[in-house]
Amino acid sequence: MIALSGVVSAMLNALGRFFIPALSPAMFNIAVVLSAFTLVPLMPRIGWPGVAGIAIGTVIGGAGQILLQWPVLHRAGWRYAPILDTHDPGLREVMRLMGPGTLGLAALQVNMFVNTVLATGEGTGAVSWLNYASRLLWVPIGLLGVSIGIAALPEIARHAAAADLASMRRTVAGALRLTLMLNVPAAVGLIVLARPIVSLLLERGNFGPADTAATAGALTCYAPGLLGYAVVRVAAPTFYAVRDSRTPVIAGALSVAVNIALNVTLVRAMGVCGLALGSAVAASVNGALLLWLLRGRIGGLDGWRSARALTRITIASLLMGLAAWGAHHSLEIVLPGGSTLTRAVRVFTSIAVALAVLVGAARVLRIEEFKEALARVASRLGMS
Repeated sequence: MIALSGVVSAMLNALGRFFIPALSPAMFNIAVVLSAFTLVPLMPRIGWPGVAGIAIGTVIGGAGQILLQWPVLHRAGWRYAPILDTHDPGLREVMRLMGPGTLGLAALQVNMFVNTVLATGEGTGAVSWLNYASRLLWVPIGLLGVSIGIAALPEIARHAAAADLASMRRTVAGALRLTLMLNVPAAVGLIVLARPIVSLLLERGNFGPADTAATAGALTCYAPGLLGYAVVRVAAPTFYAVRDSRTPVIAGALSVAVNIALNVTLVRAMGVCGLALGSAVAASVNGALLLWLLRGRIGGLDGWRSARALTRITIASLLMGLAAWGAHHSLEIVLPGGSTLTRAVRVFTSIAVALAVLVGAARVLRIEEFKEALARVASRLGMS
């Protein structure tokens, strides 16, 4: 059902509908959480293990994802017809591209798997530290990286189908600049506030200060690769739009090789942090290679404008990072204590100060794309 939900989401995205597909994963999460409180206690009464309730909730959540999107797709005029024509050229094209496309986008998951295997040799808790850090990293990737790629892909595909290389180049370059505007500040913010964020979200019960320090260290080392992860989400589908599924596979395979080589080396010197740093470098290699190849494929990526935007947003992000660090350090003095409420006030106040400085710096530096980037985040959050 989750796979079918992904197909429905893709169809809506192709029609320019993004809000409902972005909202649909919440149905899955809500169903699983509710099943934990309602179905799990009931399972023993019918002779089933409690975990069966979670399994049922997973199925309900998958169905909920589809049901939320189906009326929108129906109103758009789509009707389901159970037809399987193996001679259809469109189906054959999808089948031809599907295998290499899956491999090309799987580099991140392969690297995460390699990290987990290597982390098992780093003692108790290492796998959990790494997993928690990667899950926190996926918040900005899902919110800021994947959304840009999804929103840009239908337009890129239309330009590719019309052989309109100039329009395609402008769209890809614009999506990449949006990626810069959103993910450079996110990476800096994660580096500066890694420890207080991890402490707020995870430090309770058996998860103590040592676990917080280890997880925050891994998150700090993961964060520089955030831009690479996000760039791949824009660049790889662009190759698929021009019916080139081999290039992302080659770039992904190279990134996996870099990840393994670095992690085997760095884990000896840096432990779990070395694994996270190796993955960040591998993601950056993947993104940089795809951009270099894509630049040659579509005749450029508006490099000068993008470099200027990157320089300005980096300056603004560094100022933001200094503000976040200073605000949190001051709040630790003014508002000491380890309660959840106290930690939340310190973290969210620091984030608010950081965002205010970022917006102010972006205006002073006249970063043209920043307003569009903020509008994209607001749209993703359902605020506009």
